[in-house]
Amino acid sequence: METMSRQLARFVVGCTFEQLTPLIREATKIRVLDSLGCAWGAAGGGPIPLLRRQIEDFGGRPRCTLIGGGRTAPDLAAFYNGARVRYLDFNDSYLAPRETCHPSDNLGAVLAAAEYARAGGKTLMLALAVAYQIQCRLSDVAPVRARGFDHTTQGSYAAAAGVAKALGLDEDRTADAIAMAGTALNALRVTRTGRLSHWKGLAYPFTGFAATHLAFLAMRGVTGPPEVFEGNKGFMDAVAGRFEIDWAAEGLDRIAGTIIKKYNAEVHSQSTIEGALELQRETGFQPSDIERLEIEIFDVAYNIIGGGEEGGKQNVATKEEADHSLPYIIAAALLDGTIMPPQYEEARIRREDVQSLLRRIAVRPREDFSRRFPGEMPCRLVATLRDGRVLEKEKRDYEGFLTRPTTWEQAAGKFKRLSAAALSPDRQSAIIEIVAGLEKVRAGGLPRLLAGGKEPHDAGSRRQ
Repeated sequence: METMSRQLARFVVGCTFEQLTPLIREATKIRVLDSLGCAWGAAGGGPIPLLRRQIEDFGGRPRCTLIGGGRTAPDLAAFYNGARVRYLDFNDSYLAPRETCHPSDNLGAVLAAAEYARAGGKTLMLALAVAYQIQCRLSDVAPVRARGFDHTTQGSYAAAAGVAKALGLDEDRTADAIAMAGTALNALRVTRTGRLSHWKGLAYPFTGFAATHLAFLAMRGVTGPPEVFEGNKGFMDAVAGRFEIDWAAEGLDRIAGTIIKKYNAEVHSQSTIEGALELQRETGFQPSDIERLEIEIFDVAYNIIGGGEEGGKQNVATKEEADHSLPYIIAAALLDGTIMPPQYEEARIRREDVQSLLRRIAVRPREDFSRRFPGEMPCRLVATLRDGRVLEKEKRDYEGFLTRPTTWEQAAGKFKRLSAAALSPDRQSAIIEIVAGLEKVRAGGLPRLLAGGKEPHDAGSRRQ
């Protein structure tokens, strides 16, 4: 019987740009622009300078462009640029019933492969749509979070397939790339539980790095275990359990099924943030007026960011802990009127006003809300004020959710806000224009999306 890795490889090789409808093309461009905004906004953040220093120390044949200038080997470019996209935790998300992932995490790897192959915008868009489809569909049918594995596990198949597509590999070599990545990159969920570290933002960039490396090995003829999915001790047997998916019947629609964040916070918090800020504007209360704030939310959000099975969220000292703590996120939003990168600076996190307020916020799951997720992102806020007033707000979605999708104009505005410190207005406009006409970018033109920023930590780097 034909293996699933072979069926998946046939799907990847058979996909054509013509399958991307006008709606999917627009959705792809919006997500590329959103991801690039996140990448430019991450200049100098957290471990990003450390990655840059390691690349400059270790070297790498200068085949692919680094965001902000300089060049290195394709796998290292995939890692660094992927980390830039991911670090802020502001990039898009896909909500499956029992898994959440960030498919734009594949952009760094796909861009590196496309640049290496001197491909144009059509190839980039198609390869990225392929990666999205695979990661999202595996999240639908083969969730692994409850079994203790990270969502980057399904991403290994997606990243390898996207790179293979960008490189133009044939069916045999694509199947080998998928098989090697799927075998080697089964990551633990401890990445996102308990005390969080830099690895929360680097886990998928590493997956992109390794999948890129393995796809290049497949390109040169290295083979992988063909029964990676259904074989003895394979993915189904050891990790995900049995599932079925007919890759011959798949399209390329899932990229339009991802949601884009309005606020710089974990995705399941988005409707709660919007609701809290709306309640504050509508009633005029001050954060100091709050005696307690109760948040009812769906179980996935409670378990990940509300203090459920993945650990308490009241002790917050780092950026990684803050952006995965619903009490911190809501406290900071109410105090500052928004939740953006400045709300995760160490000095802001440690201030007494936010530390005091977050301890007056309680989160609990609500069964009917859990049943409505992921078709909705429901929440209810009940604020009891010191003067005895009780204020309530209920939400079912937010601006950026599938019911209120992000427009091109909104994506461009977010890109400009995030990249303002790193790019001149002219450079911002140029990148927006390139992405708007991405399918018209000719072979070898993709590096223009990445080079040319002025970043303090790159002061001594080579520039294009």
